[in-house]
Amino acid sequence: MSEPQGSDSTTRRLPVMEKRPEDEFDRSASADAHDPAGTAGEEDGAQGRFWSTRRVPAGIVAVLLLMGAGAFLYDVTAVRAHRPALHWRRSLARQLAERPLDDTWVLVGAGIAAALGLWLIVLAVTPGLRGVLPMRRTHHDVRAGLHRDAAAMALRDRAMEVAGVQSARVRTGRRTVDVHAVSHFRELDDVRADLDATLADGIRGLGLSRPPALSVHVRRPGRKG
Repeated sequence: MSEPQGSDSTTRRLPVMEKRPEDEFDRSASADAHDPAGTAGEEDGAQGRFWSTRRVPAGIVAVLLLMGAGAFLYDVTAVRAHRPALHWRRSLARQLAERPLDDTWVLVGAGIAAALGLWLIVLAVTPGLRGVLPMRRTHHDVRAGLHRDAAAMALRDRAMEVAGVQSARVRTGRRTVDVHAVSHFRELDDVRADLDATLADGIRGLGLSRPPALSVHVRRPGRKG
């Protein structure tokens, strides 16, 4: 039986395109550039502080406004019902009408009102939550923070791992980390150098948006008795 004309019974190997290392690099770089959860450009970007809800000041202001509005509403209603106004409102109106503007009590009341208004403005324009350190964002929709006490505890544990450190006290601020260590053996310069390296690595490991500066102080233990 003859084979159909035009058919080829031989098997031919198709050419294989080898993947060059440059292609892998280009594709990985492109994937990172289009990854929505990537950290490029965010690890170095500084994150602002967390805003405080300030429930206590807001509650105090709300209660005072509610009490004042209720008192004025009751007094206006009483006047509309052909009853005399409350004594405190008549006395306040008389005092405001008779006292000059340069009177001591008028100036004191104006100063208190201005101080309260300035306090409310400061609360409105400042974020608050000074005890929470913002961390770097690894995802667009997730924002994390670290309490200062937790950061200080973690750095203190790292400081106690250094040979020669008998005790350590760490105070974590928004811009600086102050470390006061007591060394009972080894040279103080060697202990300080090891603490600088260890704590600098510990600060980087905290993942803070703005890593604070490190200040290390090492001394000998005081004499007993």
